[in-house]
Amino acid sequence: MAIDLNKLKVDAQNKSKENKVFLTRLKKKKPKDLDENAQDLHHQVFEYTNCLECANCCKSISPIVIDRDIDRLAKHLRIKPSAVIDQYLHLDEDGDYVFNETPCPFLMPDNYCMVYESRPRACREYPHTDRKRFFQISSLTYKNTFVCPAVFDVVEGLKVIYD
Repeated sequence: MAIDLNKLKVDAQNKSKENKVFLTRLKKKKPKDLDENAQDLHHQVFEYTNCLECANCCKSISPIVIDRDIDRLAKHLRIKPSAVIDQYLHLDEDGDYVFNETPCPFLMPDNYCMVYESRPRACREYPHTDRKRFFQISSLTYKNTFVCPAVFDVVEGLKVIYD
């Protein structure tokens, strides 16, 4: 199934208020089976979602890059950690390291990642829809409904379960 990012943009905008209210309510309720349901939906959605067809996360947002990520990238690139910071990163308004630019400097034209085995933890875990204590990231999940078609579909599935 082809990924239509224009449709995602329209759908996410149209359901923006509804999704925000739903995720806020879900965070307050903390259903005991939420992690299990989110993980099940995550696996179902990724049976038909191919990240290499999309790569919108790599094209439009930057992960938070922690010290361990910097060290791993430095080793992969065979440069010093300070050179990784100088060449690729800056501190954002929250004091976190993020990439200087989007798309990601390591995203190749075919949507593959040049540093895939050494990519930052946030990239490894994205879109975070299969993590434990899912309720803790409801604000991030909401933001990601605008970026990732899989997150949008997981949230739509959760609404079916909990509404």
